[in-house]
Formats: sequence, C-alpha cells, structure tokens
Amino acid sequence: MEDSVAARKAPRVEVHHSPMVRGLYFAAGLCALVAGGLGVVLPVLPTAPFVLLAAACFARSSDRFYNAMLNHRIAGPIIADWREHGAMKRKTKLWALLMMALSFGTSLLLVPTFWHRVMLLGMAAVLVFFIWRVPTRPDPQRRDV
Repeated sequence: MEDSVAARKAPRVEVHHSPMVRGLYFAAGLCALVAGGLGVVLPVLPTAPFVLLAAACFARSSDRFYNAMLNHRIAGPIIADWREHGAMKRKTKLWALLMMALSFGTSLLLVPTFWHRVMLLGMAAVLVFFIWRVPTRPDPQRRDV
C-alpha cells in the first residue's frame, strides 16, 4: 500500500506486537473517530482532538486505517502538521475558532435558561483557551515584511 508523503517525513510509529493490545487500540480509535464525527454536527463536542486521538490509536493498531486517515483530504494535513511539528496552521486554528463561534453562538440562542448559557460560555472559554495554547505553525508561503 502506498504511504503518504507525510508518513515518510515523520518518524514511523510501529504497530503494537500484541494482537490483544492492537485490538484495544483499534477499538479506541474507532470510538474516537465516531466522537470526532459527532463533533462535526454537535455544537459542544470538539472534532480535532478526537481525530488526532484516532490517528494515534490507528498508528499503533492498523497501517491501513492510519494511512487512510493520513491520506484524507481534510484530516490528513492536520494530522501531518501535528505529527511533524506539534502545531496547527494559523488557517486551521481560525477555522476551528470560527466553527466554535457559530456552534456556540447558535446554542446560546437556543438554550432557554441562564445557567445553560453560563455553562456553554464556560465550555467555549476552555476550548478557546485550548486552541490558543496549541502552537501555531508558520506558513512557509507567507513572508512577514
């Protein structure tokens, strides 16, 4: 099977030698991937951390699933940036913050009670803080003058 360019640049993570441990990693990867998929449509559930967790689990359990994630048109570059640089592109962070603002803004308009709004604002603040703390990878095409 053909490896992606990102997989060749970063150090290789080996599949675990124990079939039982591989099965546990695979099950955890599937659960994380489902949670990430739900995070696309549910306003409070984050997507990116679950996708990164799924990729880490698949790297230790299934070359086929891991390579499929690396070659995915949307998730692949985000996983590769995290794996190679431990950072996110500025554009990815801005998209995440925009989607969070839309999601939480809609939720704040829909919930009926003050305390639900306070809870949503608290969760939004924690997520914004998390994304803000993730290192930003400099854009190689952008030159600051």
